[in-house]
Amino acid sequence: MNNLQFYINGAWVDPTTPEVIDVINPATEESVGQISGGSAADVNKAVAAAKTAFTSYSRFSVKERMDLLTEVREEYKRRFDDIAHAIMIEMGAPSYLAKGSQALVGLNHLKTAIRVLGEHKFEYTHNNFLIRHEPIGVCGLITPWNWPINQVMAKLAPCLGAGCTAVLKPSEIAPLSSMIVAEVCHAAGVPAGVFNLVNGYGPVVGEAMSAHPDIAFMSFTGSTRGGVAVAKASADTVKRVAQELGGKSANIVLDDGGFAKAVENGVLGVMENTGQSCNAPTRMIVPASRHDEALEIAKKTAETVVVGDPTSENTTMGPLVSEMQFDKVQGLIQKGIDEGATLVTGGTGRPDGLNRGYFVRPTIFGHVNNDMTIAREEIFGPVLSVLSYQDRDDAIAIANDTDYGLAAYVSGDAANMDQMLDYARELRAGQVHINYTGGGSEAPFGGYKHSGNGREKAEWGFEEYLEVKAILGGGA
Repeated sequence: MNNLQFYINGAWVDPTTPEVIDVINPATEESVGQISGGSAADVNKAVAAAKTAFTSYSRFSVKERMDLLTEVREEYKRRFDDIAHAIMIEMGAPSYLAKGSQALVGLNHLKTAIRVLGEHKFEYTHNNFLIRHEPIGVCGLITPWNWPINQVMAKLAPCLGAGCTAVLKPSEIAPLSSMIVAEVCHAAGVPAGVFNLVNGYGPVVGEAMSAHPDIAFMSFTGSTRGGVAVAKASADTVKRVAQELGGKSANIVLDDGGFAKAVENGVLGVMENTGQSCNAPTRMIVPASRHDEALEIAKKTAETVVVGDPTSENTTMGPLVSEMQFDKVQGLIQKGIDEGATLVTGGTGRPDGLNRGYFVRPTIFGHVNNDMTIAREEIFGPVLSVLSYQDRDDAIAIANDTDYGLAAYVSGDAANMDQMLDYARELRAGQVHINYTGGGSEAPFGGYKHSGNGREKAEWGFEEYLEVKAILGGGA
């Protein structure tokens, strides 16, 4: 899978200045492909194509855009296995996950965008004013490596649905699935210049996009540090910026009959995707009187996780995405030990029998307090911290005592729904999951505090790509 070109103005083109980046399979530590690192000159070409295309594409009717997205979705179905395979080898997702949530979510975002587009009122009368929703313009999309297709399609589908044009910079760590998306768009007949892809590094390509005067909106998903850089680079051109950043999600487990199942599911929720999900429930907050019970359940559950070759049907957890991520997680596990948390299971080093690849041990820490590094920093690995609370107010205070606010969880017996809703209303997070209920492509996604601003998915994400115009005196 060697593709050293960029997709600009409906064609594959050579980079202005050659710079080869190897794509590493984290399970084998071997190169599985090469891409090129772009430059500001490549961004300029892509933005120019998108700006020219916007003039005509922004005038496409709703039906024309719905038909186009439908064709993209059909072509995506035809390339589904290719996309799933690319995700598996570029970021180490186990086969079941690559073929399931990781690849399937792209189809769901397209389906939702088609629905929202068909239902949206682009022009209506309000208080004798005529209100119009119009596409904002050229959009810069920067996406991460941990859920590559999820984030690409959560941005691209509403962007195209709204009548905007796009320049995408996927993560240079996991770009192969996005290259297939470019092929999908081309095969589906997306007009030249409407979708463009430039690979490369954030401080080069991402910064050039953010600072570009002809990009009207930057949508970024990644680290809080990266989001700050995008916002600063965008400030001089007063463009709109939406950011979906890090998380350190609290999971309050109630003292009721659902306790054991809530702990078990919470552990599995952290281990999915090798802990590399910004909304993973990594801080489990349990009643103090049941803390040791929670640790026993968590240990038993974590030790059922099968770490290994992503191509094996038996594997439930693959490697971390890169050597840098491996070193970071190892360091934070050691930090937890050094700061006095109880290591319940896991720890530093690779699992037994795995001598290469960025594999780590599913790790549980108990008797964690909220001042410890492992409770404050986003680890982005399969590491769970278990904390204790005394009562309702204490649990909520601990949960909200974080710089982040992307997601939170409340878990317990379904019969106690009113109590769980009471907790949920008090949590400062963009999504609160009761008993691990997922929102899929239909629920708004985004965070409070350092977890970002703006929302993605469904109606909320669609409106990020629209400007509001009031025509005074034009109402009925």
